[in-house]
Amino acid sequence: MLIAYEEFARRADALRAQIAAACTAAGRDPATVELLAVTKTHPAGAVDHAARYGLRGVGENRVQEGVEKRAQIAASSASVRWELIGHLQSNKAKLAARHFHRVQSVDSAKLLTHLDRAAAETGKTLPVLLQINAGDDPAKFGADLAAAPALLETALAQKNLRVDGLMTIAPLGATPGETAAHAERTFANLRTLRDDLAARFGSPLRELSMGMTGDLTIAIAAGSTMVRVGTALFGVR
Repeated sequence: MLIAYEEFARRADALRAQIAAACTAAGRDPATVELLAVTKTHPAGAVDHAARYGLRGVGENRVQEGVEKRAQIAASSASVRWELIGHLQSNKAKLAARHFHRVQSVDSAKLLTHLDRAAAETGKTLPVLLQINAGDDPAKFGADLAAAPALLETALAQKNLRVDGLMTIAPLGATPGETAAHAERTFANLRTLRDDLAARFGSPLRELSMGMTGDLTIAIAAGSTMVRVGTALFGVR
């Protein structure tokens, strides 16, 4: 069941305050960190809540779920930006390119080729993020750190894609302390990788999509420009 808008707004206000505090502690401008509302598994009304509050984008894990929700949202939510944050199979690339404003989970040269072709067919330049397994977690998708330069080189060669930056998901630990340590290591790895790749390829790679409900403060300290939050906004589904 979807929470009432008033409760959503209260939670969003609290999150914005948490983001601002984390930015202040890191010596950063809060305007440099975007809050992405993760609406996966929640009804289309969750997208309407995010749009009404003024959030610019929502994140979905599955292509088909996002497509169905886009057809159900209120007219007033039409300007919201749709970001695919879940693993994408190559056979869904055409659908993703058509219905999403950006794909954050690009982790292979094969997927890059399929997305480039799909973007060309739809007559647009598709923004993407390269998903990197910066925490070396066998349970997570993403290219290995060592494979990132070659993946970026392939991505930059695609005529119909625009590489905005990198994305990662930190591993979980057996304890809160272990989870925090994993997050610090993972996010530091991604920030270092981004800086190295930007210098090497002359591409700014401005976007660092990292940090979720439980580790967004750590992510912001490491340089995140986008935190992906679902549970703290909408509750557990």
